[in-house]
Amino acid sequence: MTNFQSMRLPGAQVLRHDLLVEDEILVCGNAITETHIGRPVELTGYMVLPGIVDLHGDAFERHLAPRPSAPFPSDLGLQSVDRDAAANGVTTAWMAQSWSWEGGSRGPEFAESFMEALAHYRPRALTDLRIQIRCETHTVDTEARLLAAIARHGIDYVIFNDHIAEALDMVENDPEGLAVWAKRAGRDVAAHIAIVKAAQTQRARVPRYLCNLASAFDRAKIRYGSHDDPDVATRDYYGMIGARICEFPTRAEPAQVARAMGNPVLMGAPNVVRRGSQSDNIAATDLIRRGLCDALVSDYHYPSLARAAFSLADDGVLSFGAAWQMISTNPARIMRLSDRGALVAGNRADIVICNAQTRQIEGTMVAGRWSHICGGLAERLTALPPAIAHAAE
Repeated sequence: MTNFQSMRLPGAQVLRHDLLVEDEILVCGNAITETHIGRPVELTGYMVLPGIVDLHGDAFERHLAPRPSAPFPSDLGLQSVDRDAAANGVTTAWMAQSWSWEGGSRGPEFAESFMEALAHYRPRALTDLRIQIRCETHTVDTEARLLAAIARHGIDYVIFNDHIAEALDMVENDPEGLAVWAKRAGRDVAAHIAIVKAAQTQRARVPRYLCNLASAFDRAKIRYGSHDDPDVATRDYYGMIGARICEFPTRAEPAQVARAMGNPVLMGAPNVVRRGSQSDNIAATDLIRRGLCDALVSDYHYPSLARAAFSLADDGVLSFGAAWQMISTNPARIMRLSDRGALVAGNRADIVICNAQTRQIEGTMVAGRWSHICGGLAERLTALPPAIAHAAE
């Protein structure tokens, strides 16, 4: 990608804090500036919005293995993830990689290889791609290995999962689902049941394991939380050990407890777009109406992020500005990224340019460099003098 030395983007509706106002954005190098230099790119008919900050996405799994039995090299998969994110306005994205007793693409071996693959790909990345580790609580014997991998690759976000109860229930009541799960992990059903039961035997050691991890994360300033909290007791448990981010609570009560404790609550944008949970859990919009959700994440579908913001505004749940903040400003604040999530001077030039009529994202800029351009915006840019070059790949 080529860096723009300077650019003026006048004529658009610009999201300033939580209001759309007619204004212009000034970009110099990799940052938003107040200096009026550079040639203008007239953007009447467009909205200029802060880049989307996605705290949890597992759509990358489909890019790495479009079919469960057809995995592709990680560098090819990452390139596809990168472009999918960019085309949907995502400028910073955490890919939710499991560290689990399940094995296969969710086991420690794969997680370590994926971290290595991202380290090699990152210099070519259009998007600020990062990894969130989804740590299964019953992986007690991997403590040293996990902490070493996190330190080696600069992982800054970990979420705790506990799927043992679900696995044991499948052993008893869902043999077909269990067979699919076992096949995905590369083993037969009997071997998978043995793995589940072996993991279950670690239950007594789990609290000490999580406390050890929490202490290490605090020292390293790593953000951490929990996933799929089903009840108040679970949210209290994780909150007490320092896992303060509440990701995808399945009911309102744990979200209420998280809010009372000042812990951010994350829900999936597809839940908003589809008007309900695919797992029959609480609807994200219900939590948003009650003031119990701080940020939306892509979960399994990048296009749902921007669509959810428009849907919330169309339905009168939030103003458009407040809805967009749930996918930009708020997640940046949750991750303590003070250099993005808002269109203010000094911040990184992480910018989304959206056609106001069609609502199509026609341009995404990451740190002052184009990661995606299409449609009418591409026509406007290519019509400019050669001094402003078309830089998207």
